[in-house]
Amino acid sequence: MGNEPSVDASPSPEIVPRWEWRTFGEHLGGADERFASLDAESTNDSDEVYVLSRAVKDATVKVRHELMDVKRLQRVNEDGLEQWLPVMKAAFPLGADDVASVLGALQVAVPPLQRPAYALDQLLDEVLRPNAALAVVEMHKRRSRYTFGGCMSELTTVSAGGRSTRTIAVEAEDAALVTAAVRELGLESRENTSYPRALRSVLGFGAVRCAVIDVGTNSVKFHVGERDERGNWTTIVDRSEITRLGEGLRKSGELREGPMERTAKAIEGMVDEAEAKTALRIAAVGTAGLRIATNASDFVETVHRQCGLEVEVISGEEEARLAYVAAISALGLTEGTLAAFDSGGGSSQFTFGVGARVDEQFSVDVGAVRFTEQFDLGGAVSEGILAAALDAIAADLQRLDGRQTPDALIAMGGTSTNLAAVKHGLSTYDPDVVQGTRLDRAEIDRQIELYRSRDLDSRREIVGLQPKRADVILAGACIVRTVMNKLGSDAVTVSDRALRHGLLVERFGG
Repeated sequence: MGNEPSVDASPSPEIVPRWEWRTFGEHLGGADERFASLDAESTNDSDEVYVLSRAVKDATVKVRHELMDVKRLQRVNEDGLEQWLPVMKAAFPLGADDVASVLGALQVAVPPLQRPAYALDQLLDEVLRPNAALAVVEMHKRRSRYTFGGCMSELTTVSAGGRSTRTIAVEAEDAALVTAAVRELGLESRENTSYPRALRSVLGFGAVRCAVIDVGTNSVKFHVGERDERGNWTTIVDRSEITRLGEGLRKSGELREGPMERTAKAIEGMVDEAEAKTALRIAAVGTAGLRIATNASDFVETVHRQCGLEVEVISGEEEARLAYVAAISALGLTEGTLAAFDSGGGSSQFTFGVGARVDEQFSVDVGAVRFTEQFDLGGAVSEGILAAALDAIAADLQRLDGRQTPDALIAMGGTSTNLAAVKHGLSTYDPDVVQGTRLDRAEIDRQIELYRSRDLDSRREIVGLQPKRADVILAGACIVRTVMNKLGSDAVTVSDRALRHGLLVERFGG
């Protein structure tokens, strides 16, 4: 960059670069148990100062033990291991040439230097902190060092920027040893994340990753997004897991032990995955099943105990509003009268508005799990039973009667996205194909007959249908058809963007 000096990358003869791997997170799975079984070779505390730059991600510039320490990323191998090369370790005060070299490593222009040499405080206060392209981060580390699998390993508690987390590092001159040790620790699914990249995320200094978890009656939806400095989100992970939290809820009014256990386990896995993907923050909300269950607090406490995550039970109106915001923004529907609905396992949320303006929101206890259980719709059924189910759904959706037909009707949630995937014959789910799919009456009726006439095993063979949703898909399709009939719409437009996407933006910006 211009006339900026560069750091001399020639190592001294005694320096042998190591291959390094590091991950951050409060929950480190089986690795915690492995380290707990070992005796630490040393434990020490240190206060350090990191300097981050908007211009460069792959340089480590820090002050430790009163030494300016600069490393530069040299190579990344096929397993994602990084090789960092020390290029400076200098005592204070730093001469002007050394200061220029530090700024060169950070890829920022060198300002007129007023001193021939700088003490640490002078460098921070006069050169680094005033530069808007840089961030100075003070942190405290408590580091325990081990030998594991022939590698130097560290388990460190890090406090910076008012936050605290933990990190595991594994390093050695032999890359194969590092890869083997990471696998033995059960951490191979996690991303290798250096201190500079982790700190940039903590401070919002560059791209930031966040995660949301939507705990529904039938499934748990999980989304990790990355927000750039302009506020735009990119999807990193977007998936759902059917856990049937609300199984048997309608009859007893309580959540059963088995569904609670498997749902809590699924959430714990999602928290681990979010941390493995370096998500800075996680938000979790619960919907209809947790609103209804008399023992919802037991489930919330179980999740918090297992993985430290607080599940917030939100109202049906709030659920509908967040889904509406996500859907209309993704589909670019900024004009005309709109109706959006999300048919879930235990309830359906409706929002009516004009463009981005919300005029009315409500939730009704009409869900696919409930009607599947009530009419035994999990397999092939007679036309008479189907008609009875449709009549019951229509009766419970009386709140839609007499409304004006909207200019656009938007369908969200697992039922609608599965109907779209079946229409397209998607053997592998593709959100870009599903997004914006138009489902007309003829297609809905075709699929209803397809599901009505097949037993559960035969339904699971239908291309595009998620096998775990095979038992509730008929009830879900009937709900979609009834909504279309009530509102006089010839078709629905499917949105793959729903509650979790709206929650991501509202909680974490964009």
